[in-house]
Amino acid sequence: MLAAVVIGWAVFYLPGTPTFAVLQLKMAIDARDGDRAARFVDFQSVVEHAGEQMVENQTGPGDPLAQFLGKGAVQLFSAPAARLVENWAKQKVDNGAREVQMPSAAVAGALFLLHNNGATAYTQFRDRKGRLWDIRMARNGNGQWQVVEVKNIQQLLDQLQKRESQRFGSR
Repeated sequence: MLAAVVIGWAVFYLPGTPTFAVLQLKMAIDARDGDRAARFVDFQSVVEHAGEQMVENQTGPGDPLAQFLGKGAVQLFSAPAARLVENWAKQKVDNGAREVQMPSAAVAGALFLLHNNGATAYTQFRDRKGRLWDIRMARNGNGQWQVVEVKNIQQLLDQLQKRESQRFGSR
């Protein structure tokens, strides 16, 4: 009886959860399947949120004109930027690049700390380097869970920029 309940849960409930989406994302990355991994990320939303965070960090809360102009620029450039980021991410996953790998311990921690609020989910954790990660997920129009926001993304962008400049500087 217990086995039937567990099997029923695994077949009918688990595939519709954000936990399952995170596991599928990890499996796609491990398999070096960039196209499949990209299905679990709403790049347009991630880029828009990242741009808005950077505008807020640069202008502060007391400058409404700068924020308005900055947010307008974010919306104007977010679609082409999202396509660039998506293509970059797919290439990195396909090549097995270290910077896109999801360590098993981090995935387990994120899953343990994943909060599901129905149509949205979030997790917050610190990695081994002490960086705070706050990742938001939501269901898309097809009911599939996707990453829609990575708060504090500036730390990731700074790290990637440093790594890329080291790579190009060493040539």
